[in-house]
Formats: sequence, structure tokens, C-alpha cells
Amino acid sequence: MSDNLLEVKNYSVASTDNVPILHSLNLTIKKGETHVLMGPNGAGKSTFGSSLLSNPAYKLTEGSIFFEKENITELSTDKRAKKGIFLSFQAPVEIPGISLYSFLRAAVKNAETPLTGKLFRKKLNEILKVLDLKQEYLERDLNVGFSGGERKKVEMLQLLMLSPKMAVLDETDSGLDVDAVNIMLKGINEFQQTDEKGMLIISHNMHILNRLKIDKVHILVKGRIVADGGSELIQEINENGFIRFENQAGDGNV
Repeated sequence: MSDNLLEVKNYSVASTDNVPILHSLNLTIKKGETHVLMGPNGAGKSTFGSSLLSNPAYKLTEGSIFFEKENITELSTDKRAKKGIFLSFQAPVEIPGISLYSFLRAAVKNAETPLTGKLFRKKLNEILKVLDLKQEYLERDLNVGFSGGERKKVEMLQLLMLSPKMAVLDETDSGLDVDAVNIMLKGINEFQQTDEKGMLIISHNMHILNRLKIDKVHILVKGRIVADGGSELIQEINENGFIRFENQAGDGNV
């Protein structure tokens, strides 16, 4: 029996004005695995993450996405999310007029496995302690006036409250101070405790990646995956950058 969680097959994506961005990607994440997607700026990493949740800024030109063996290629963003796919953002948006508590309550109610009021409050209090977030944050409008570190903590709170089957973290560490990074790592480590879940981390932060359990690394250059391997690739990039992989990609016609 297959334990594949996410399968991306011959996956090509373009912008809405038909500029090709991703070219024939193939990637499989099994249950319990954490993968890392790395590459130079402009390689298409964030496009890949966003397109997995059917961001309307991009369109699939070829290929398919399977989630738990189900073809979800034609599903809308909300339906993919309800299946259990979570995407964090480089810059979480502010939503005036909606408190963090109301947002979380609505999100959890619409999750694949909703929580009752009592269980919701119990789980919320437990996660607040893990992430060192104060109760008063819950009454504030979502991300309004939050620092970068606070916004990332809130995203970790959402991740752990929703407990999705698959988490895609796009530069979650961007702009964080040391304390916020440590809190974020707590959240990721907490999520990794369940063998049935999967994670794709888009990041260049060696300090973070070296402190996580990583099963596989993918190198994306010019919209193509040019290398797959273990955590040794992280060390190579830390020492030498992406030069070898950019040379391997050549003019983008590989």
C-alpha cells in the first residue's frame, strides 16, 4: 500500500499572461517526511508553493497533483485546504475587523476534523504555551500591528491548531530574530511528531535547516528541479552556493 502523501507529476506552471515559470517538475512526499526546496532567487520556489494551493496568479499548463492518491488538480483553493494542505506566507496579510480568536475558530470549524468548543479552547491554550504567545493576542485583529516575529508565531499557531496533513512553509523564517526563530522551530518540531503528516519547507536559512530532521532536499533552478538528495546538499550550498546547480541547469533547456 502506497504511503505517498503528495505527488506532483510532470508539473508545469505559467503566469496568467502565459510566461512559463515551472517546467515538468516531479516530486513525491511520503507520510512522515519533511522535504526542503532550495534554489537561487527567482527560481520559482514561492510559485511552486503558492500553486499547490491553486493561487489564481498562476495557471497549470501541464501535469497533475495527487494528494493521498486523489487527483486534486482541478480543485479550488478552499477545497485543497479542506483536504488538509496548509500554506504559510512570506508576508502574512493584515485582516482588520477579524480577531485572531474568531479567525482560528472559523478555520477550525471548517477543517476536515472540526473541534468542539471545549476541545478547541483546551488545544488553543496548550499551543499558546508552546509558542510563548499571550492570551491577549487572541483579541487583536489578525496581524494588525503585529511585528514580523509575532506574525510568524501566529502562523505557527494556525498550523498547530489546524493540524493539516501537509504543511508548505514558504520562507517562514524570513526576517525573524533569534527568539522568534526558536519559537518557530518549536512549532515545526511539534508538527513533525506525527508520522502521518508531511512538510515542505522553502528556505535558505542554514541555521534553521541544520536543526531540523530533513528527509530530502530538492534544488530548483530556472523553474526546474536539477538535483535531489539528502541533507548533505544543504551543507554543500552553505559552503559553495548554487554555482554547481546553476551550471547544471545551463540555459534552462535541460
